[in-house]
Amino acid sequence: MQQNSFAKELTNWYKKSARKLPWREEYEPYKTWLSEIMLQQTQVNTVIDYFNRFIAAYPDIYTLCQAKKEDIFKLWEGLGYYSRAKKILECAKTIVEEYNGVFPKDLNQLKKLPGIGPYTAGAILSIAYNLPAPAVDGNVMRVLSRYQMLDLNIADTKNRSFFEKEVLTLMTDAIPRDFNQALMDLGATICTPKQAKCSACPVKEGCKAFYHNKVEKYPVKLKKNKKRLQKVAVILVKDQDKILIVKRPDSGLMANLWGFPVVEDIHGNAHENIEKFMKDTFGLEVFVQKTEEGPKHVFTHLVWEMQLFKCILQSTRQSTPKVLSEIQWVKTEQLKEYAFPTAFKKIIMNEFDLKSLDL
Repeated sequence: MQQNSFAKELTNWYKKSARKLPWREEYEPYKTWLSEIMLQQTQVNTVIDYFNRFIAAYPDIYTLCQAKKEDIFKLWEGLGYYSRAKKILECAKTIVEEYNGVFPKDLNQLKKLPGIGPYTAGAILSIAYNLPAPAVDGNVMRVLSRYQMLDLNIADTKNRSFFEKEVLTLMTDAIPRDFNQALMDLGATICTPKQAKCSACPVKEGCKAFYHNKVEKYPVKLKKNKKRLQKVAVILVKDQDKILIVKRPDSGLMANLWGFPVVEDIHGNAHENIEKFMKDTFGLEVFVQKTEEGPKHVFTHLVWEMQLFKCILQSTRQSTPKVLSEIQWVKTEQLKEYAFPTAFKKIIMNEFDLKSLDL
């Protein structure tokens, strides 16, 4: 690869065409870190409003460190991948308690922090501190794979080190901050997965895939496993004007968020099994009035087909339930005060007509 030419053409293009993003208005480790965590598996346009609201509520690492987990989850509501929200609070506390509120400038120290992997660590070092460090994500691997026609499976983590070395080599004599962000922008706006805008690419003259008309064949990536389909029963229990909500466990799918009781892969007499489940698990005597088809929700690895079991509360048993979950009985208008994952928000919007409450 023609090192100097690639870096020069790329960074010159970036200076003219860089995306205007709120976390680029000033290069501060806290904002760089927060934006990169939010951008994981999420589109830039979606993140911008979330980032601005988050910074308004928690303008620095010290205010974030003092935040309540429930408030973080509420601000994060709709972004998905909620384990990220949990980790940012853990990371903030670690930064304040162990590093006096300052993100370390050492790659290995950064990677030991909660929720920070090689890419985020490299982004903090190169973007916030302007230090030569690779920040290799899917966009970067796609650009380099096409430029060099690399027959490397980008889904294989063993190949990441090769791309990191390539970035460091190409970065020589370039401004690290500009170079890495230019690579990211090129992959996000020009060298896209499909229908790449090669005619607008600043480095097309040296791109082997472009020259050989094989852009769409790169990068090499193994096919994703098919998502598993799961039928789940979602239980809606009413007691006069209140609805039962439960807090999900600290780990697993939709951890720490609020939702409704769920039974996976229910078999046999569904009504009897649901009533028994509620009695054994929560100590609640309920009666299933009716069932309805609910919405479908797609997770990263899983597809939920939800069936709604609408119940009324008959009585509360005195015996101790098997699982002591945190539960609340809330009125419809109070639902907006709790952080729900998108899967349950779909039900809330359909069943309780809360479109005007900004859930």
